[in-house]
Amino acid sequence: MLTLDNLIIEQGDFRLSADLTIPAGARVAVIGPSGAGKSTLLSVIAGFFAATQGRVLWRGEDITQTDPGARPLSILFQDQNLFPHLSVTRNLALGLNPAGKVAATDRTRIETALIRAGLEGMGARKPGQLSGGQQSRAALARALLRARPMLLLDEPFAALGPALKAEMLGLVAQIAREQGTTVLMVSHDPEDARALCPQTVLVADGVALPPQDTQSLLDHPPPSLRAYLGA
Repeated sequence: MLTLDNLIIEQGDFRLSADLTIPAGARVAVIGPSGAGKSTLLSVIAGFFAATQGRVLWRGEDITQTDPGARPLSILFQDQNLFPHLSVTRNLALGLNPAGKVAATDRTRIETALIRAGLEGMGARKPGQLSGGQQSRAALARALLRARPMLLLDEPFAALGPALKAEMLGLVAQIAREQGTTVLMVSHDPEDARALCPQTVLVADGVALPPQDTQSLLDHPPPSLRAYLGA
């Protein structure tokens, strides 16, 4: 499980506290008003930003000071983090080996991941030769290869059309079920939360609240969330 133990995040006038636990294998949305600290919370979990106090624990182990690359997670951003000068295959290889070297056994795994992500035959292309949806698939295929127990999604599918976004969310759900992955997804779209995440962490008024039932929260939002959703 993921535990945020009396976490306090401060930056200038910004302050966010979190004291919560997310069960292993859960799919949890992170929603709230703009500027509330949703992406910042994921950055602290990923190790890109240090909390002022408190701890981040995974399965009881304190990973607060662990380097980002050594943490048991993968993270997808909206820009997909693909290297434009490398082929899709080389980009995926970075998920297996930070040096980007591709062994024969790795090639088989990469081809399988490309097929799984609907990118069969596209490994030689550069990211700029792919559509936005195909770039999202490539980034997700790399996360699939890494097979880390946590997957953090910081609105990686926000720029996609409704049909393609629904398809990508379905693929995430399928992979998460198969691998037992714990998923945290930042989203501004409540329908994304309904589609993928049975539970939701509401970030509002300086606090990241413990996970709540998504349907109940969105059907009966508190004032801070109601004002944001326009409900």
